[in-house]
Amino acid sequence: MDKPVGAILAVVVLLIGGGAAYFFATDNVKDLPEGFVQGNGRLEAEQVEIAPTLAGRVARVMVAEGSLVNTGDVLVEMDTDELAAALDRAKAEVALARQGKAEAEAVVLQRQSEERRAKQELGRARALLAGQNISEAIFEDRETAHQVASAVLGAATARVATADSQITAAEADERRIASQLEDSTLVAPMQGRILYRLAEPGEVVGAGEPILTLLSLENVYMEVFLPAREAGLLPIGSEARIVLDALPDFAIPANVSFVSPEAQFTPKQVETLSEREQLMFRVRVRIPADLVAGRIEHVKTGLRGYSVIRLLPDATWSDALERRIPQELFE
Repeated sequence: MDKPVGAILAVVVLLIGGGAAYFFATDNVKDLPEGFVQGNGRLEAEQVEIAPTLAGRVARVMVAEGSLVNTGDVLVEMDTDELAAALDRAKAEVALARQGKAEAEAVVLQRQSEERRAKQELGRARALLAGQNISEAIFEDRETAHQVASAVLGAATARVATADSQITAAEADERRIASQLEDSTLVAPMQGRILYRLAEPGEVVGAGEPILTLLSLENVYMEVFLPAREAGLLPIGSEARIVLDALPDFAIPANVSFVSPEAQFTPKQVETLSEREQLMFRVRVRIPADLVAGRIEHVKTGLRGYSVIRLLPDATWSDALERRIPQELFE
């Protein structure tokens, strides 16, 4: 086989790894056997925008367009000098708040000692007053001194509680800045391929402004449009086959994962004129994740084709659909 042609075939076939040969090379619905339905579409995958939570300057972009990435791979690093300085200050605030609490606790110990002494003196004064050994005025002075000592102790105890609150606030601020610092390193949330690189090192981007667009390879599917009489018969999980225009003699096993609850006009770039004149229901046919994962490095989206869906559970696929794609096509 000519190498360029073989490469094209390999790219297309590698989309799934384990499809079955398909004998319908036409998109004419009337050629389908009873119990099956067909719709046109193209392979798609979910797109995920990789963006910072805070505005800032891009320090490094670790991947190029087309790069295959795994979950947890570092994609972008934002400039963190300002956040690092803020974190150092927050840590200092925590240390200062803890020191303030220690000082407040020391004052409490002192005020407790003063309150105990005032209480003891009040007790002695009360006994002396009962024996008429001191005047009423002296007793009242001792009583007032005890009340003052108790109030001062209460104030010192309150300052300890305030210091606790200051520590809690300072620690929360430290955690917030540490989280922002951690979020400044953008990682891949899933396995996928970089579709677009939208910013370069040195550029300043806003909060939530995409730097990369990641094409998720965990959910590869084709959306087709079916009339109500057919879409209404489709349970979620119905078996299907995806046939690509680039390789019409092979089919990709798939399942119905979604049927729209609302009718709509079909996109003109997908359907024929006669089909566009009808209200149709959008149906998503998804390739099982284990099939995609087996050939993840070869997955490409945007390839056009059509899906054949089994409407009736007792409808039988042809023998050709059960044949596996030769392994050498993946090599």
